[in-house]
Amino acid sequence: MINQEQVHDHRIVVGVDNSAGSREALRWALAHARLTGATVEAVTVWQVPPMYAYAYGWLPTGINDADIIRYAEKALAETVAQVHGGDNYSVQVTTRVVEGPAAQVLLAAAKGAELIVLGSRGHGAFAGMLLGSVSQHCVQHATCPTVIIPE
Repeated sequence: MINQEQVHDHRIVVGVDNSAGSREALRWALAHARLTGATVEAVTVWQVPPMYAYAYGWLPTGINDADIIRYAEKALAETVAQVHGGDNYSVQVTTRVVEGPAAQVLLAAAKGAELIVLGSRGHGAFAGMLLGSVSQHCVQHATCPTVIIPE
């Protein structure tokens, strides 16, 4: 008998944050999807950072969730078009913009997926060998295989 939690759909989830590393991750995921017949789900995560001023009773103004979402959707669409545009769209790509902590959102998106692909960010010779906190958290907690693509 097959355990439903072990059944994966033929979907590759990619974290896209407009960095060079995430573009490489998307490029790798598209190439892998072409070889395996998978689809790609590009996910951009956003979150308004906590502000220390809240502690002093000051509330920020001018932060509009709708504007953030529109900007994130536009940036995601442009990144997908830039990376995916040259291959005649042979791979089906869906996009999602989700609010929340990046690692938690990406792990939730990857539930049931065949694979999650993330870019890593380098910070110099030694630090560049280390994973970022989101990548590291996803590697440790994902329910599917995780691929980290260097920049």
